[in-house]
Amino acid sequence: MLENTEINKILFLDIETIPAYPSYDKVPERFQKLWNKKAGFLIKNEDDTPESIYPRAGIYAEFGKIICISVAFFHSEKLRVKSFYGDDEKILLEEFAVLLNKHFNRQDHLLCGHNAKEFDFPYIARRMIINKVKLPKILDMAGKKPWEIRHLDTMELWKFGDFKNYTSLDLLTAIFDIPTPKDDIDGSEVWSVYWKENDLERIKTYCEKDTIAVVQIFLSYRGENILDEDRIIYK
Repeated sequence: MLENTEINKILFLDIETIPAYPSYDKVPERFQKLWNKKAGFLIKNEDDTPESIYPRAGIYAEFGKIICISVAFFHSEKLRVKSFYGDDEKILLEEFAVLLNKHFNRQDHLLCGHNAKEFDFPYIARRMIINKVKLPKILDMAGKKPWEIRHLDTMELWKFGDFKNYTSLDLLTAIFDIPTPKDDIDGSEVWSVYWKENDLERIKTYCEKDTIAVVQIFLSYRGENILDEDRIIYK
C-alpha cells in the first residue's frame, strides 16, 4: 500500500506543546481545580502532587497549548521543511490552517506523523476549535467514514495489528539507522526550555528534527534509502 502512495501528496508533521502556564501557582483557580481532578487519575507515586506533575499538563489540549508545528513535504525531489512557531498560538494555528486550505485540501492528500492519530492530529484540531480557527477539511473528521480520513501514522503502521504495542520515534530511528532527533532535547524537556529558558528557536529545531525523522522512517518502511542532508531544504 505504501509503495502506491504518492509521497508528494503527503504532509509530514510534528508538534511541540507546553502547559498553558509557566507553573502550577500561575494557573487560574477554575483551571487549577480542574487540573487537580485530572491529576488524581494521573498520580501513581505517593510523593507526587497536582503541582509536581503540572509540567505534564502540556500533553492535554485542555490544559496546554501548541508552540510549534513543523511540516515537511516533497517538491521537485527535495524535502521542504517549514515551521509555524511562536508565543501566540492562535496566529501559528491560523498560518498552519492557511497552508492546509491552500495546498493540502484535496481528497488524495494525506497527513502523516508518529503517534499522530492519538496525539498530534486531535491536539491540533482541539486547539483550533478553542482558538476559534476554522478546521481545515483534512482535519475535520466529523461525519466521515474511516476510509475517508486521510491520516497516516508511522507508529500505527509499525504495529501490524498489534494494538498493545508502543514504539517510540527514537527507537525506530535506531532500528533503521537514522540519525536520532533527540541529540539535544526530548519532548519532556520542551516545557522547561520554553518557560525557563525562553528558547523557541531551540524547540523549533528539535521539532523539525522529529518531522524529518518521520519522513526517514516512512521512506524506510517503503524500502527506500533515507535522505541525505543536501536533499533537505529549510524554509
